Amino acid sequence: QVQLVESGGGSVQAGGSLRLSCAGSGSNICMAWFRQAPGKEREGVAAIDNRDSTNYADAVKGRFTISRDNAKNILYLQMNSLKPEDTAMYYCASSGLYCFSGRSLFSRSYPYWGQGTQVTVSS
Repeated sequence: QVQLVESGGGSVQAGGSLRLSCAGSGSNICMAWFRQAPGKEREGVAAIDNRDSTNYADAVKGRFTISRDNAKNILYLQMNSLKPEDTAMYYCASSGLYCFSGRSLFSRSYPYWGQGTQVTVSS
């Protein structure tokens, strides 16, 4: 049974940094971070597969870094140079035991989701 619990969200000023964590249980072969701002669709932010290959949305390239600690079953998202447009609820997602679309930024690739953690960036 896959369960995901995010933490690390908060309020920061523009230019600041935050690190999100996602504690997982069960098998999580491919994982990703998504975000959803009020009134907008959920969008993929960053993804990582079981070989630590990564993929990023253009909007966060060079500012965000996704990583994982397989021994602890934790997924991270280091967010630097934050902008007000990064304000959103951030969700951790997992493919579970089977990953058919490695490093996907499409939500349909991930059947398991956390409850989300809020990130607010003020100007």
